[in-house]
Amino acid sequence: MSSVEPHPPGTSPVDLLGTWELRRTVEDRRSGRRHDVRGTTTLALESADRVRWHETGTMTWDGHTVPVERTLFVVRTEAGWWVEFADGRPFHPWAVDRRVEHPCAPDHYVGLIELTDDGWRVEWHASGPEKDYLMTTALRPAADAERPG
Repeated sequence: MSSVEPHPPGTSPVDLLGTWELRRTVEDRRSGRRHDVRGTTTLALESADRVRWHETGTMTWDGHTVPVERTLFVVRTEAGWWVEFADGRPFHPWAVDRRVEHPCAPDHYVGLIELTDDGWRVEWHASGPEKDYLMTTALRPAADAERPG
């Protein structure tokens, strides 16, 4: 893991604790299909150095509907905050407004986390011999959720 600069105020994962409305689009450039996901994302503090990032929702495309979910963790390390898969494998540094990369042979992912006026946004470009898509997730405070702080 490479070193990551300290986070300016408002850009730590701890600043985003709570439940968020999730709206995601996955534009598969190979098939020309678009997949939509609607659901929630919850960031919950498990300890001072660990945030659980859990997503649940429903994906729809071409008349199909399937439930989806995933869990990630954002963990504070000596190198800064890092996003990890549920099994503990490193995914990418937590870096707001800076591109991050995740090589996952044979494909390659380039991501970006951005703060917006009404929440935050995550974008991933996947490219390689097996994948070619753009995934964009908009997160806004959930209307019926309490926000810490």
